[in-house]
Amino acid sequence: MKVSVFAKQYSFEDERPFPSCHASTLVVLPGGKVLAAWFGGAYEKASDVAIWMSHRHEGNWSKPYKIADEEGVAHWNPVLYAEGERVWLFYKVGVEIPAWHTRIMQSEDGGRTWTAPRELVPGDIGGRGPVRNKPIRLQDGTWIAPASVERRLADEPGKEIWEAFVDRSPDEGRTWMRSEMVPMDDRSLVGTEHGPSKGLIQPTLWTSGGSRVHMLLRSTEGFIYRSDSEDSGLTWGMAYRTVLPNNNSGIDAVLTDSGLLALVFNPISGYTTDSPRTPLAVCFSSDNGMTWGEEFVLEDEPGEYSYPAVIACGDELLITYTWRRERIAFYHLKLTR
Repeated sequence: MKVSVFAKQYSFEDERPFPSCHASTLVVLPGGKVLAAWFGGAYEKASDVAIWMSHRHEGNWSKPYKIADEEGVAHWNPVLYAEGERVWLFYKVGVEIPAWHTRIMQSEDGGRTWTAPRELVPGDIGGRGPVRNKPIRLQDGTWIAPASVERRLADEPGKEIWEAFVDRSPDEGRTWMRSEMVPMDDRSLVGTEHGPSKGLIQPTLWTSGGSRVHMLLRSTEGFIYRSDSEDSGLTWGMAYRTVLPNNNSGIDAVLTDSGLLALVFNPISGYTTDSPRTPLAVCFSSDNGMTWGEEFVLEDEPGEYSYPAVIACGDELLITYTWRRERIAFYHLKLTR
């Protein structure tokens, strides 16, 4: 696999209207325009954290602008999804993760104007829809969104269990039905012995055709986990450990038109929330994620390079990620075999 760099940029340079930013997402629109969003504010969980956006046109990024801000409450984990000029923005609001509410906004003109935010699932507490990574559309038109929840254990104060599922929408985001939780073998998960949480969260999805859907998951176990579905994401097989290391940080994957699966992740093991988040690399699989080949390193200096988002356009990859919590970095890569 040969990887060529078309561009490496930042969605904003020196001037930024917030001290900290994290958890980016991106889409590409007709004509090559790119939209990126992230959350930014004083620090993660601060009451001034809002959802910010920037767009890239003819190789240049606009100044960041605020797209969603409910005064006095932290915003989290925006997720963009686009079909043509239609764009959807999902994000979370709430002080604590177990009490998240999910919002959705929609644009019919490539992100120039947006509807007012509304609840994705009225009355939900804990989070529905895409928790951090993009939805995918199945052959029958159903959207499936990679979802997860983090809930406190009533019988173990200070402890949490992380669980993953998918949310399914047959009508382009108007209504949602959640799948069963992804089964985990609790005996093989040792997170509670070493930290406050254990489990699997923030899946990334792809389909290998028909009703076959697959996910890779962030874990507290030092490795990426995987689960597979044979019924379009309604039910899932027992999650199992892969050979891919995970440092308890976000991952994202995408299937290219040629069938190549690309995964962006930190290729190191770890558990704690302050585990090193460098290097950051892209890894490739040509057999539906069963084996993985060489890595292309995006960052390997000291610092935090994390929470990637990746989309594919033909044989090209567009990637954004957190750069030291100071900027959102952008890569445009060309793949050739």
